[in-house]
Amino acid sequence: MTATGRETATPLDQAPAPGTALTTTAARALAVLRISLGFVFLWAFLDKTFGWNYATPAERAWIEGGSPTKGFLSGVDAGPLSGFFNDIAGQAWADWLFMLGLLGIGVALILGIGMRIAAGAATLMMVLMWLAEWPPAQTDNAGEATHSTNPFMDYHLVYALGTIVTALTYAGHTWGLGRRWAHLPLVQRNPWLI
Repeated sequence: MTATGRETATPLDQAPAPGTALTTTAARALAVLRISLGFVFLWAFLDKTFGWNYATPAERAWIEGGSPTKGFLSGVDAGPLSGFFNDIAGQAWADWLFMLGLLGIGVALILGIGMRIAAGAATLMMVLMWLAEWPPAQTDNAGEATHSTNPFMDYHLVYALGTIVTALTYAGHTWGLGRRWAHLPLVQRNPWLI
C-alpha cells in the first residue's frame, strides 16, 4: 500500500500469508457481497409483504391476507419431506417465522450487525428451502420432470455459504455498523451477537 492509501500490485511471492488481515479491496468486495445478500432477503420480505408484482402479485400480498409460505410450500412435490412442507404451507406460525427471518436477516446483513445470528438464520432458512425444492430429484411425485439443473448445489446453498463467509470475515466492519456494534457492552459480554 502506498502512502496515499492506494493498493499497489503485489507479486505473488510477496502476497500476504494466510491468516493475515484482509486487503482493502477484499474487505470492500466482501462488504458488497454482504449488502447484496442483505438486499436479496430484504427485497423478498418487502415484495411478499406489499405485493410489488415481482414474485408476489398485489392480491397475494401479506398485508392483503395472502400467505408468504403457501404458494411455495404447497407446491413442494418431490423429496422425502414434501408431506411436511405441504402440511405447514400457509400456517400462521410458519408465515410469521419466515417473514421475520427474511426481515431480520436482510436488515442485519445490510447494516453489518449481528452477522453470526444472521448467517445462522440464513443458513437454516436456505437449507430448509433447499430441502423443499429437493434438487436431487429428477422427477416429482407424479413422474413429471423437475427441471433440476444440479443434483446438489443451487442458489439456496450459495446464499447460505455467502452469509457464512461474510460473518466469518467480519464483512460488517466495512461499509457497515459492525465495528461499532462489536463495541457495545451487550455484544462484548455476548460475543455470539457479533
